[in-house]
Amino acid sequence: MPTEFTVRGSHSAFQPPERGTAQVTLAFQGPALQPVYDRVAGDLEAVKTSVQELHDPTSGPVTWWATQHVRTWAERPWNQDGKQLPLVHHASVGVQVKFRDFARLTTWVGRLVTAAEGFRLDGVVWALTEAHRIELERTVRTRAVQDAARRAQEYADALGLGPVRPVAVADAGMLSQGISPMGGGGGAFMRMAAKDAAGGAELELSPEDIEVSAEVDARFVVD
Repeated sequence: MPTEFTVRGSHSAFQPPERGTAQVTLAFQGPALQPVYDRVAGDLEAVKTSVQELHDPTSGPVTWWATQHVRTWAERPWNQDGKQLPLVHHASVGVQVKFRDFARLTTWVGRLVTAAEGFRLDGVVWALTEAHRIELERTVRTRAVQDAARRAQEYADALGLGPVRPVAVADAGMLSQGISPMGGGGGAFMRMAAKDAAGGAELELSPEDIEVSAEVDARFVVD
C-alpha cells in the first residue's frame, strides 16, 4: 500500500510599490446651487491643469488619471432642537491620479491641500506594475509548490520512507473537503503624517511594501 501525504505549501514576497493612485474628492456646500457648483468646477479645472502638466505615460510622474462627473444634491438639515434648517446644496467630484514618482505625488497633494479649499485626499492605492505583479505571482506560486514538496519529503523522511511522488496540486482549499482556503494576496497600506516644519505643514506619504503570496495544497505518495 502506498503512503499518502497531503500538505500545504506557501510563500510570500515583499516589494516596494511602483505606482500610487491618489483618490481625491473636490466638494463644497452652500445655500445656493450655482455658486457651489461653480466652485467645484473651478477647482476641478485647476486640478486637471496641474495633472496635465505632469502626465506622460512613458516617462512623466503621472501615468494615468481620470475624473468623474460633478454630482449635485440638496438636503434640509435639522438642528439639535428638531427644527428644520434652510436648504443646503452640495456639489462634489472624484478624481484619480496615478503616479510613478512618489515624491511628486507628495508635492502635488501638499500644494492642492493648500490651494484648493474643497480638496480632500481620501487615500492612496499602492500597487506594482501589472508586468511585475504577474512575474512576482509566478515566482511565489513556484516557491509555494516547492515548499509543499519539501514538507511532504520531510514527513516521508521522518517515517523512514523513500522519495515522494506528486499526484495532485491545487490552490489552497480545492484539493480536499475540510481544508479551508487561507487568506493570501497583495495588501498595501498608506501612512500619512503631518509635520510642522519651518512654520509650515509638510505632508508625508509613506507606502509600506506590497505583499504577494501564494498557497497550494498538494498530494504526494511513496510507493
